[in-house]
Amino acid sequence: GGMLYPRDTPSRERKELGGLWSFRADFSPGRDAGFVQRWYRQPLRQTGPVIDMPVPASFNDITQDPNLENYIGWVWYEKEVLLPLRWLQDDLNTRVVLRFGSAHYYSIVWVNGVQVVEHEGGHLPFEADISSIIQGSPGIPCRITVALNNTLTPHTLPPGSIQYMNDKTRYPKNYFVQNIRFDFFNYAGIHRPVVLYTTPSVYIDDITVTTTTSESIAMVQYQVSVVGSTVYSLSLSLRDQEGKVVATGDGPAGELKVLNPNLWWPYLMHENPGYCYSLEVKMQAQVNGALLEDMYTLPVGIRTVHVTSTQFLINGKPFYFHGVNKHEDADIRGKGLDWPLVVKDFNLLRWLGANSFRTSHYPYAEEIMDLCDAYGIVVIDECPGVGIKMSESFGNKSLQHHLVVMEELIRRDKNRPSVVMWSVANEPASELPPASYYFKTVIAHTKALDPSRPVTFVTDANYALDRGAPYVDVICVNSYFSWYHDPGHLEVIPLQLTTQFENWYKTYQKPIIQSEYGADSVSGLHSDPPLMFSEEYQKAMLREYHSVFDKKRKEYVIGELIWNFADFMTNQGTTRVLGNKKGIFTRQRQPKSAAFVLRERYWKIANESNCLPPITKSHTLFL
Repeated sequence: GGMLYPRDTPSRERKELGGLWSFRADFSPGRDAGFVQRWYRQPLRQTGPVIDMPVPASFNDITQDPNLENYIGWVWYEKEVLLPLRWLQDDLNTRVVLRFGSAHYYSIVWVNGVQVVEHEGGHLPFEADISSIIQGSPGIPCRITVALNNTLTPHTLPPGSIQYMNDKTRYPKNYFVQNIRFDFFNYAGIHRPVVLYTTPSVYIDDITVTTTTSESIAMVQYQVSVVGSTVYSLSLSLRDQEGKVVATGDGPAGELKVLNPNLWWPYLMHENPGYCYSLEVKMQAQVNGALLEDMYTLPVGIRTVHVTSTQFLINGKPFYFHGVNKHEDADIRGKGLDWPLVVKDFNLLRWLGANSFRTSHYPYAEEIMDLCDAYGIVVIDECPGVGIKMSESFGNKSLQHHLVVMEELIRRDKNRPSVVMWSVANEPASELPPASYYFKTVIAHTKALDPSRPVTFVTDANYALDRGAPYVDVICVNSYFSWYHDPGHLEVIPLQLTTQFENWYKTYQKPIIQSEYGADSVSGLHSDPPLMFSEEYQKAMLREYHSVFDKKRKEYVIGELIWNFADFMTNQGTTRVLGNKKGIFTRQRQPKSAAFVLRERYWKIANESNCLPPITKSHTLFL
């Protein structure tokens, strides 16, 4: 089925369930008391002590309880909500759906004590039709219960492992830790909006759009699936931003011809970036003598993507990625969606002159992706395939789950013009023998699901040993010369980085993105000559990398993405002082010196590429 984003339309209503939920962590030795005692069968407050928990948010940093900060296991959420009477009347043929934007990591959901959905994965939406459960209960609160487990195993995505500490002279009874092979904090909770929404009983389930252009004509190919009846009619209208209808169609599949189209262009490539049309889809069906109508509006950007051996082309023009890697991460809220933070980040991106980012290392919230479409920010859309280091994480069980995750990601983001490439993993152990079959299979599956976009994964393996690289369209390489390698020796960067690029290109003849590079810097720490962890060292490292980029982007290097946009939280460790400090902004989004270096560079690249639009009132905010 489809996973269209819930929107208010003449035929659909939406009720957001954000705010305070009841919350209880299961601290029993086996973390199974909630299931043994069936906490879902009654209000959660009747099972024992509960606390208030904001949704969306991670639960880890909300309280003063250190046991909750690093908790591993099952936690329970509950919300009681009164539904509008019109949703509960059978004769209206109304379908009511409960949808979660994401919950980390494994979720089981009950409504009024009845299980309605189970979902594995922490960064993608899932939903359930709850119509039959709530019908005939006007005035009675609808009780939504969620059991959520953040445990990571060798077969989850991302993988992890549980280690039991059995030495009773050193550890308490039943003591265990969650081991992970990725460098960010494993925040957990209901991270994105929870909504109830309605559709008619016969409804538009999914829409798929692809676009092609030639000279002054664009073609918008569409497919629409309808569920609930085999007898229905469909009509489609494509409107421009002034509301003018520019093309119409009918039926479940077809093509719309647009004359003199406004193309979707990246930020700083056009004076009007991020141009989106609105595709209005209207369905009509007869059910028991009654006429049912469903309407859904989908933003559509008209653009093409093509990869050559040396270039990445958007709408036939060379595109150079000058952007960032990010994290969904902030004080207190963890990975919870927060609108002020989201808007601040986009303002900083545009101030910086960044035209792109990678969703390192998991799919980001749909609300963030909407703004990428609207602002013209280009996205490399990455699945949660980070930390795939153990050989057992390359087996069939892991592979099957990875394929499902790619299906869910593409189902969610397939229509987004901002998404120009899929990334199936970050820094896997791609030199291991099973990596060849594993990535050949995942990439082939991804291309079968979406032939319109290139596919990559991000590697830090040796070019001569990487078994997954033969299958990608674009080489994405992470390297930290003078940081993790030859720490403190900035003078080695030109030789080592040049050699890296030349080896990869000679081997594969594919365009290359420097998908990560950077250095930690503690805001306010200064040193001249530059020493590691000072703001000056971070600036100096960037400049050494940039000098090589400037030579190689004339050949086959098509992008540079700094690690990282902002400081972020990690597990505690002797090399991490309250998290990773490689941000060019602090975790509170204040600029370090490196931010100004990068800003000057990115605007200069835009000017050199003749991409910079004329300065208008709308741009002065960012200049």
